[in-house]
Amino acid sequence: MPEPTKKDETENESAPPPPEQTTPQEGGNDKGKVWSLGEGAPEESEKRDDSQRSTLFVEKPQSGTVSVGGNITFIAKVEAKDLLRKPNVKWFKGKWMDLASKAGKHLQLKESFERHTKIHTFEMHIIKAKENYAGNYRCEVSYKDKFDSCSFDLEVTESSQAAQSIDIRSAFKRSGEGQEDAGELDFSGLLKRREVKQQEEEPEVDVWDLLKNANPSEYEKIAFQYGITDLRGMLKRLKRMRREVKKSAAFAKGLDPAYQVDKGGKVRFMVELADPTVELKWYKNGQEIRPSAKYIFEHKGNQRILFINNCSMTDDARYYVTAGDEKCSTELFVRDPPILVTKGLEDTSTYVGERVELSCEVSEDDANVKWFRNGVELTNDPKSRYRIKVEGKKHTLIIEEAAKNDTATYSVMTTGGQSEAKLAVDLRPLKISLALEDQTVRLGQEIHLKCEISENVEGKWYKNGQLIEASDRVKLYHKGRIHRFVIPASAVDDEGEYMFVPDAYNINIPCKVHIVDPPKLHLDGLGENNTVTVVAGNKLRLEIPITGEPTPKVVWSRGDKGITDSGRIRAETYPDSSCLVIDTAEREDSGPFRITLKNEAGEDTALINIKVVDVPDPPQAPNVTEVGEDWCIMTWEPPANDGGSPILGYFIERKKKQSSRWMRLNFELCKETTFEPKKMIEGVAYEVRVFAVNAIGMSKPSMPSKSFVPLAVTSPPTLLAVDGVTDTSVTMKWRPPDQIGAAGLDGYVVEYCFEGTDEWIVANPELTDKTKFTINGLPTGSKILVRVKAVNAAGESEPKYHPGPILVKEVIEPPKIRLPRHLKQTYTRRVGETVNLVIPFQGKPRAKVSWQKNGSPIDKNEINIRNTENDTIIFIRKAERGHSGEYDMKVEVENLVDKATIDIQIVDRPGPPEIVTIEDVWGENVNLSWKPPKDDGNAAITGYTIQKADKKSMEWFTVIEHYHRTSATINELIIGNEYYFRVFAENMCGLSEDATMTKESALIAKDGKVYKYPVYDDFDFSERPLFTQPLVNTFAIAGYNATLNCSVRGNPKPKITWLKNKVLIMNDPRYRMFSNQGVCTLEIRKPSPYDGGTYTCRAVNELGEAEVDCKLEVKVIYHGVINPGEPICLAGNNQVYNAHTPLDIPFHSLPLFPHANAFSACKVCIYFPF
Repeated sequence: MPEPTKKDETENESAPPPPEQTTPQEGGNDKGKVWSLGEGAPEESEKRDDSQRSTLFVEKPQSGTVSVGGNITFIAKVEAKDLLRKPNVKWFKGKWMDLASKAGKHLQLKESFERHTKIHTFEMHIIKAKENYAGNYRCEVSYKDKFDSCSFDLEVTESSQAAQSIDIRSAFKRSGEGQEDAGELDFSGLLKRREVKQQEEEPEVDVWDLLKNANPSEYEKIAFQYGITDLRGMLKRLKRMRREVKKSAAFAKGLDPAYQVDKGGKVRFMVELADPTVELKWYKNGQEIRPSAKYIFEHKGNQRILFINNCSMTDDARYYVTAGDEKCSTELFVRDPPILVTKGLEDTSTYVGERVELSCEVSEDDANVKWFRNGVELTNDPKSRYRIKVEGKKHTLIIEEAAKNDTATYSVMTTGGQSEAKLAVDLRPLKISLALEDQTVRLGQEIHLKCEISENVEGKWYKNGQLIEASDRVKLYHKGRIHRFVIPASAVDDEGEYMFVPDAYNINIPCKVHIVDPPKLHLDGLGENNTVTVVAGNKLRLEIPITGEPTPKVVWSRGDKGITDSGRIRAETYPDSSCLVIDTAEREDSGPFRITLKNEAGEDTALINIKVVDVPDPPQAPNVTEVGEDWCIMTWEPPANDGGSPILGYFIERKKKQSSRWMRLNFELCKETTFEPKKMIEGVAYEVRVFAVNAIGMSKPSMPSKSFVPLAVTSPPTLLAVDGVTDTSVTMKWRPPDQIGAAGLDGYVVEYCFEGTDEWIVANPELTDKTKFTINGLPTGSKILVRVKAVNAAGESEPKYHPGPILVKEVIEPPKIRLPRHLKQTYTRRVGETVNLVIPFQGKPRAKVSWQKNGSPIDKNEINIRNTENDTIIFIRKAERGHSGEYDMKVEVENLVDKATIDIQIVDRPGPPEIVTIEDVWGENVNLSWKPPKDDGNAAITGYTIQKADKKSMEWFTVIEHYHRTSATINELIIGNEYYFRVFAENMCGLSEDATMTKESALIAKDGKVYKYPVYDDFDFSERPLFTQPLVNTFAIAGYNATLNCSVRGNPKPKITWLKNKVLIMNDPRYRMFSNQGVCTLEIRKPSPYDGGTYTCRAVNELGEAEVDCKLEVKVIYHGVINPGEPICLAGNNQVYNAHTPLDIPFHSLPLFPHANAFSACKVCIYFPF
């Protein structure tokens, strides 16, 4: 429905509004507003704040009138004095329709700028106006935060010939050749495929009545179906009409809520006055109507009539009539005929790149037609790839170059019909007749790439993903279906991956191009046989020029080992050369070095001989092959490298092991590699070393020999005896030699041989320093002879023989279970405790242990049993009563058996007695009897505990404990009270969890007349928890117990919980909680600074809860350490730490006490030796 136009607002500013009319509030927050009947979404201009309004117009467009087929121009001028750039100007029809997209042969928008006057001029030309061009227009100008708007009207007059009667739907259709004005409504849900057909004549429809009775969710559907363009304005008028229902004293009969008339028709408004003398005035959109040929007034008695002739679109407005201070209003709606689709769209198939035209015909020229693609409206935006062409009744959608994604369902819709068709866009199949080939090209030669495809289409060449453009160096050729890429002279940078991509196809033709140049070494500067000589200790830097493309990889090697780019001997590589660098050349550097160049084009290699002259290497450490009392014989090997000169001889030195002074033994060169030092002191350890000498000089000394002592061997071991025998091994033991000597003892060698042979076999390849050894791997039943030798630096001693042969066969040891004394009687444990029994036994060989429980095998899932060679362990992690019973253990060694039985009893607290009855009541006495509990907890019942409770308070008190009988007499009861009794059973584990209570109560009555007690209503003692004494902020001393106290009352008795820093305290051994007669106590045992914080006591019962809290601060008292070594005492442990012992806590956090109180107040003393 139409909204009130800007003209209405402008006119209302000049003329006072009627009493019922309210001025809309601008600048309000409409974001969360709920639209009611007659209200629409706020327009952009309505959202602007008054502070944004400013006067930008120098000249505003004025309302005008034009006849059908005539031309008219509207002009707006804006001053650019304070503007840095051109302002933004928009032309609208009504509130929705942006006229920028409607420019064409009937509408032209122009703009100009005069530099002298600095005035922007904006013009709107309407050419060959039609009747439906009439209405309200608006011009808006904005610049940054400035905004201005102006409304004006266009009236289109027509000939006096009567217009044909048309349907009201055309009165509200959206005009214009484009479809920009439909952007705010979603009509995609209305696009249903249906055949185009001429609509049959339909009965007259009153859209006004339709909207009044429709659901708000149906408004937009009705608006499009009946061509209503100003839906929000019409809803506002409908809401306004609904409010005007009050009775009037001036009008006996008022106007109807709304009137409907065909375009060109005549409408009659009539009111009946209560007082015919009252002055009457008629208004249209707030402006008074004067009599004319169009507006005719009639008076008939009390009736006042207004005739409007030849109705046009400008007459679609709100009318009201005033009589004195009262008024009566109505709405007039002018109808326009619907637009029909006379020729529908047709399905079309095409190929990518071709022009596509989808055409349809409608019933009127230049009608309002909307195009959709898959339900989404298409616009005639200049930036859009879709172009809409209108030629009279023919409307065409043009796609200049169809793309693959243009495949869709396209539809056209008018106010009176719709049509749709499918467009299919496909690519022509492309075949590769000749693909690109990978090429390897030598540097400077031509690169020629060629491919052939099935279609004559353009394409693009790419190198490494980058587009290649043609240049003087790069030639691109395209002839028919053949594409060529040519570079006459290749360069290094031309290497890469090339690719040809045909336009409009998702196909690429790749290839690779490699540029190569064989590597070459330039050795012209080297001497004969490529030999380079260097003196030891000097630095060598040998530079070899190289060439090749790609840049060759340079590898220096010496033998099979490559040379890296770091270290004393290293290789340095540059683009045109490679260097071999030797820092401080050594004689080990002598020899051939190989340099190798490699790239894809080939390989080049050469050997370069490096010769280093130096003193010889030191010989290897000499070996002392034989030792005497004051002499030895030593040998050595010549040095591995003679330094480039023959070895002339050797010098020998010796020293005592504990000394650092070496003594030369020969002053003439020793030509041999053997030497015999003499005159050494017996029992003293010596070392010897050797120097090699050549013509250049003397080498460094060799490594010292192993230390040796010129002593004799030890005496043989003693007391060789057999320690144990099995089927495959014999264990021997012995005592050390009587005489070991100064050389000491390195170890022992054990040897054996089989009886009847002379071949002695070494049992231990390495010396053993123990006096016991087991010889393994012997055949069962064989006999062996054993001997042992002692070994030191001087050699092996004389052997010690076992006196006779030893039979290899294990001796059977009968099994014997050594049951611990505490297991010889019943072993008792409580439910939940751990059972861990270790039973040792003896028996050889390979004793076999088995267990049974009550004559049946033990379930290993419940009871863990582990057996070793000497004992067996039975383990139950959490004992249950089902684990009770007799456990039979059996140990077997071959045919010998030993048995033992262990009686395990798992006990628990008993159940309650079965029945407690009151046998007799006399005087102050009550006789009770009960039956023993069915469940005795797997232990004998040791007694019973009897409690009594007064019926009024039901507080239980113990009267008898540890009672052994099943009947008892309770004495000294209070006369007049009524009692209940309950009994607990007791065994070695304690009292039963529950007690059995008497079903009846026992009344201790007075003798004589029975007193009849008055009946009182029970007092309700229920009360939610209330703290009568709160917690108090407290200071505590670290290491001393601290308590927090408060008192609480409540009924039922509240449950007390304590919290520290809002965290519940539970199962923490450092805290103990007490609650007695409403007094709640929290004891903190030996607090530390960590225990400081906010403590909360919470009381909860079924009626509510209460909390009280306080702060606890734990202070640490520090005492100075007076004397070094004085202990610093830390409470909490039972140990003494020294200052050198690392602690897990920092020193500054320890509570310190003087030494005098160390053993009275603390349990840990830490000594700091300052």
